[in-house]
This record gives sequence, C-alpha cells and structure tokens, in this order.
Amino acid sequence: MTQEQQVQQIPSLALTFPPATETNSEKSARALVAHSLLQTGRLLLRWTRDPFTMLQAVIYPALMLVMFWIVLGVTITEGTNVEAIYGQVAMITLVGAMFGSIASGLSLKKEWADGLLSRFWVLPVHRASGLVSRLLAEGVRILVTTVLIVAVGFALGFRFDQGLLPGLLMLLLPLLFGMAFATLVTALAVNAAKAPLVELLSLLCTLMMFFNSGFVPTMAYPKWLQPVVENQPMSCVIEAMRGLSAGGPVAEPLVKTFIWCGAALLIFTYPAIRGYRRAAGTPP
Repeated sequence: MTQEQQVQQIPSLALTFPPATETNSEKSARALVAHSLLQTGRLLLRWTRDPFTMLQAVIYPALMLVMFWIVLGVTITEGTNVEAIYGQVAMITLVGAMFGSIASGLSLKKEWADGLLSRFWVLPVHRASGLVSRLLAEGVRILVTTVLIVAVGFALGFRFDQGLLPGLLMLLLPLLFGMAFATLVTALAVNAAKAPLVELLSLLCTLMMFFNSGFVPTMAYPKWLQPVVENQPMSCVIEAMRGLSAGGPVAEPLVKTFIWCGAALLIFTYPAIRGYRRAAGTPP
C-alpha cells in the first residue's frame, strides 16, 4: 500500500480540530480565574524546579534562622531580657518573602528577555492573567516559606503564647508585607530591562535586615538611629508579629504596617501593570 493510499484511509475527523469546549470570552471574569490559576500552577512548578529560587525562598531563610539563633540568640536574650527567637522568626519570615520576590523578579526579567512574555501575550488568554498569576504564585510561596520558618522556630523555642487565633493572624502579616514588596519588585523588573534595579534592591534588603528590631531590640542601637530602626517597614511588621505571638503592643505597629504596605501597593501597582503590558508587547 502506497503512502497516498494510507493517507486516504485516515478518518476525516482526524484531520479536523475538535469542537471548542471553552465558550467564555477571553475577556470574561471566568476566563481570568481559569487562566490565572493555570499560569499560577506553571510558575509554582517552574520555581520548584529552579535551584536558585528554592535556595533564595526556602532553604536560605531556614538556615539563616538557625544560624542567628546559634550565634546571637542566647547573647541577645541575656543582654536585653527579650526572647530573641520571637524577633528572629518574624524577621526571617520577612527576609524570606523579600529575597524570594527578588529571585522571582530576576526570573521575570529573564522571561521578558527570552520573549516568553510576548508569546503569552498573543495567546487567547485573559491579558491580566499573567500579572495576577504571578502575584498569586508569590502569595503561595510566601505562605509556604512562612509556615516552614515558624516550624523551624518551634523547634528552637518559638511559641504562640497569645493563642491560636493571634498566631494565625501573625502568619498573615508576612503575606501582606510580601505582596506589597512583590508589587515593588515587579514594577522595577518590567520597567528596567537593562538597569540592575532588582539586583540593587537586594543590597537595600540586606541593610534593612541588619537594622531592624528583630535583629536586636531597638534600644540596642545608637540613640540617633533608633527612630529610623523603629519606624522602618520591617520593624513595624516584626513588632506586630511579636505582639501577636509573645505579647506586647499590637495596635500601633499594626497600623504602621498597614500604612507602609498600603503605600507600596498604591504607588507601585499602576507602574507594575503598565510596565508588564509594555514588556509583554515589546522586546527588552
């Protein structure tokens, strides 16, 4: 039997596309939900297979908590009469959120440079699903990292002394802080193809990590530096988390946390959306 005769025997249905099962418009709310969840799964799968992202987001923060506790935990507790583990757990959850977002921002810049954003942009998917899925994936990553760090903290002496409900609320504060920071990173990543703004942001995060109330209590810093340390974003979240776990003031640091995070979302949401649209439609 010749090749032409074999082709003629192929059923005609095999040469046609199957009927469409997706009847919703790509601009509909249902399409936004479905496409965002699909792309969120893609990002999470990619991150789990990327050693650099896993190192920055999960392994590095957990090891850092253990090292801080071994080197500084007893010294800080004895010198200040403040249990160091409560500040250290809060601080490391924020560090994990920040450095994980920076790794994600670098991955976003690579996708832009490789043309992947442009290829997704021309597919029949909801245009907002790309950015929404990235923020959803960031939220999942931050929650997983926070739970892991708190679990390590429990092995080192951390406890929910104020009860389960305040403890659960405490777990949500790194998520709020991390989503605001992820919006900032996304805005920088999609508005600067060549400038290393995301990379430089890691230097600022390192400085913030050593000048906050979780590293050592605020009173241990020089007096002229204490107002800066006390009111920087990480310290506000750390003190709110400390109050919800170990006890202490909650209202004031919680209000400051909402102000910092709300300001970041207000300032950087539009540049992130506008920059993502431009990055998806143009080469770097």
